[in-house]
Amino acid sequence: MSSRQAPLLVTPSEVSNVPNTVFVDATWVMPNVPRKPREEYDAFRIPRARFLDIDEVATHSEEGKKLGLKHMMPSGELFAKACENLGISRDSHVVLYDSHGLFSSPRALYMFRAFSHVNSSVLNGGLPRWVDEGYPIESGPLHGASSTSGKYPVPELNKDAVRSYSQMVNNSNLPASDPTSELVIDARSRGRYLGTDPEPRPIPSGHIPNSFSLPFNVFTESHEFTNTSFLQSHPAFPFKSYTTLRPPTEINAELTKAVGPVYAESILEGERKVVATCGSGMTAAVLWIGLSSVWEARGRQLPTLGIYDESWTGYASRKESKIATGEQ
Repeated sequence: MSSRQAPLLVTPSEVSNVPNTVFVDATWVMPNVPRKPREEYDAFRIPRARFLDIDEVATHSEEGKKLGLKHMMPSGELFAKACENLGISRDSHVVLYDSHGLFSSPRALYMFRAFSHVNSSVLNGGLPRWVDEGYPIESGPLHGASSTSGKYPVPELNKDAVRSYSQMVNNSNLPASDPTSELVIDARSRGRYLGTDPEPRPIPSGHIPNSFSLPFNVFTESHEFTNTSFLQSHPAFPFKSYTTLRPPTEINAELTKAVGPVYAESILEGERKVVATCGSGMTAAVLWIGLSSVWEARGRQLPTLGIYDESWTGYASRKESKIATGEQ
């Protein structure tokens, strides 16, 4: 769809003054977290940034509503309409960010890449890093988006980017040692995977049979906000720390710890397909961008790493689902 493939991750200095760049705030928060991302966007944002509500630009089927699925992948028509509303053309370099640093923006990037808008990136460190490094912000309502060069063409979804419930069930009946199976990595916390900690939604914890635990936060590192002069002049700024993606070598090491050296190398060599899952399809994208960054660092074309779009919310909400607990 878009002609130029941008890097997966960019820093503030790399995109602070680049023409045809559209910044998009894709902040999302976990259920029961008392924050309002849209109001935060109105208070603090990168100049001329737009706001993307990931729960709004999504498919809301009757089945999905019953299962509590909030941000299933949208249709091509809905994605195109959202791009038009955000002032994005097919040639725009879309830079997605969030106020956590690196949390929900990878899910937004996954959506853009799945619809072949490859001229898209995540701002590594998000809004807090942008401010911490001294770049300007603005506040107040943003009136209108910049004009686009006509309508955004309706794209087709890369079907290999998404896995369905039936695909996951069929795959779960195969051991990881079966070379025809897809290796499934679970981004939720270790306790939720094992079934010892509760879910943030009214569903049981545990995991899909034959899946591996790989908590998304092992792919990230935390940073303290150091721009004290900004905090003195903006005491209401709420983001005092932020996360960034760890270097590819460290991500490789974490993958190896989770699945073992043989499976890790088969994933990174493109010999085995891999699917990421999480609670609702959000933080699975942190695993997606982490593994993709390793392939990118190796100078290889990025393979399609699938995400189970429903993730644990859809899986565990179905009474017929087999739920494993404890170690695999």
